[in-house]
Amino acid sequence: MPELTTFTRYVALGDSFTEGLGDPYPDGGFRGWADRVAEVLAEKTPDFAYANLAVRGKLVRQVVAEQIDQAVALAPDLVTISAGGNDVIRPGTDPDEIARVFEEAVARLTATGATVVVFTGVDVGWSGTFKAIRGKVAIYNEDVRMVAQKYGCLVADQWSLKEIHDQRMWSIDRLHMSPLGHQAVARMVLRTLGVPNELPVLTPAPVPQRSWREARVQDLQWAREYAWPWVVRRIRHVSSGDGLPPKRPQLSQLERRVAAALDAHLEDAN
Repeated sequence: MPELTTFTRYVALGDSFTEGLGDPYPDGGFRGWADRVAEVLAEKTPDFAYANLAVRGKLVRQVVAEQIDQAVALAPDLVTISAGGNDVIRPGTDPDEIARVFEEAVARLTATGATVVVFTGVDVGWSGTFKAIRGKVAIYNEDVRMVAQKYGCLVADQWSLKEIHDQRMWSIDRLHMSPLGHQAVARMVLRTLGVPNELPVLTPAPVPQRSWREARVQDLQWAREYAWPWVVRRIRHVSSGDGLPPKRPQLSQLERRVAAALDAHLEDAN
């Protein structure tokens, strides 16, 4: 693993997970685990620059087609790539085929000499919404691990990150992490990189007791507001990210003041 001082140009690739959905800035943009990791790295390296090419809703082939060339052109020394999750959750998809496409991306990225970090998927066995695809996620994870071993990548292991097995670590849509979940992932990624940090462990506030009827009402509301629109987009072959640009298409330095204020607010709330 390179010394920390070599991490001066970080590029993040992927979909909504890396874009940071569920972890909003006051201006309506999204922060997420990748911004949080970049903030820590920036504190340790004065000339550090960060780009985030992730766009919500992207499938693995779209990440390869739309993000890899741009990432290589930025000449990063650190790359994180999380892709394939949107493919895996779709009915009828083959995790082995998804991994073959993912390997194309990893091969091209590692050829640059950059340190490349890949991600396993979350163990969804605890989730009533996604429990049925647990085996499919596990197969894809094994494929990702084999790709990582073949190309010398670091593995950020979400499967073993048990602290996110809590509904309070997830946003109301049950698909994207809350600020607390993104913080937990950021801490895990920094551990994977071997980067000391002082990111606090954020403890979720207690969940109010709900009656069976209240829980079912909330389930119906979730289905109406989030699950059904997702199904409609699949039928129409459209994506939530269609037409959206990457959040940080060019390498640039980070503004830390707003992020620090958000962290303080989260710690006070929890």
